[in-house]
Amino acid sequence: MDVALEEARAAARRGEVPVGAAVLDRQGAVLARAGNETEARRDASAHAEMLALRRAASVIGAPRLIGCDLVVTLEPCPMCAQAASLFRVRRVVFGAYDPKGGGVEHGARVFGAASCHHWPEVIGGVRESEAAALLKAFFLARR
Repeated sequence: MDVALEEARAAARRGEVPVGAAVLDRQGAVLARAGNETEARRDASAHAEMLALRRAASVIGAPRLIGCDLVVTLEPCPMCAQAASLFRVRRVVFGAYDPKGGGVEHGARVFGAASCHHWPEVIGGVRESEAAALLKAFFLARR
């Protein structure tokens, strides 16, 4: 989670919503890391999770991330949760819960849908207060 939080802070400094992600291999080594880049890329799909998953797949040279873990500072949205399923990650670990836009524990609950082909283990609330504080501070500064 340290790496994901570093990426979230870097995203905030760039004016992006402070969400960071990392993909870890079976041994816990970081394969890829990213922060949100939706504004910089002018791409609504440039979420930290999507970027980190794509980079990790490129690093290992495979379309699936079997045995890998996705660590992210905010509960993944439905798009990112579905991507985690399609990439076949072993585990999704996230910090802050997202009652409005989340797709794992809230909203679409992607992994619980009958149409979901792969259900990773989910661990939510890891360093939740720290991750939530980054988001709150970011949005308070913009109001």
